[in-house]
Amino acid sequence: VDTYSYSDKAFLADWTKAIMTEYPNFNIVGEEWTTNPAIASYWQRGKVNQDGYTSDLPSVMDFSLQEALIQALNEEESWNTGWVKVYQSLANDFLYADTDNILVFADNHDMSRVYTELGQDLAKTKLAMTLLLTTRGIPQIYYGTELLLDNTPSNDHGDIRIDFPGGFHGQKANAFTGEGLSADQKEMLTSIKKLLQLRQEKPALSEGRLMHFSPKQGVYSYVREHHGQTVLAILNKNQQAIDWDLSYMQEVLKGNNKGRDLITEKPVDLAAPIRLKAMQARLIELE
Repeated sequence: VDTYSYSDKAFLADWTKAIMTEYPNFNIVGEEWTTNPAIASYWQRGKVNQDGYTSDLPSVMDFSLQEALIQALNEEESWNTGWVKVYQSLANDFLYADTDNILVFADNHDMSRVYTELGQDLAKTKLAMTLLLTTRGIPQIYYGTELLLDNTPSNDHGDIRIDFPGGFHGQKANAFTGEGLSADQKEMLTSIKKLLQLRQEKPALSEGRLMHFSPKQGVYSYVREHHGQTVLAILNKNQQAIDWDLSYMQEVLKGNNKGRDLITEKPVDLAAPIRLKAMQARLIELE
């Protein structure tokens, strides 16, 4: 529901309650364009508000995480810049009544595309989409993100909402056949396909409890756990490879030293520092 909070809030409460009573398996996402989770969470069903307002809106959009993710990938790392923006955004999850039913996204039809915002950087875009497809909430992918659609240097809505490549007269690229796609576009498409496949195969990535760790040295890490399945996500923003010690994750590892890389499908020894390539995200399932 576009510009959800613009309407009378008593009407919105009555409307969402009527819809959800009639269709209890339905879902409604409300757009409250704010980067303040205290405001966004006000509108979600189940939130106990100080003024007594009760909403029946199941889901809200996470503009806080969207903004934090773009800033994190574009900023240099320091005590208050870089990955810490994402960490602080997700640390506000205690404000929400249902963090599993929050819409997470990298861009949409009203803002510049993520590839544009990240300076047409493939590696940064892959990191952004890895996080969004493995963190809590319901991911929304704007069409063409998987093909690195770009509105540089314009921020006009007509350029943001560019035609999808394939099927329109005069287009040289066709995303349906792969004809005319660049190497970077093909790499991005392959990456997102793999992430979506893993999200479908691994309930931990779509339903699991989220635990994250304070970012350090350009690395942000978190864990998704669901019914005995545990997946570690380690995102390296550094421009060089590093060996990464996982001892700080013992709360989750509990002495388990065996893992499997979900991208390469190769075993991983968690007792020794693991290798993180430059600008690489690794997803490791505990065995």
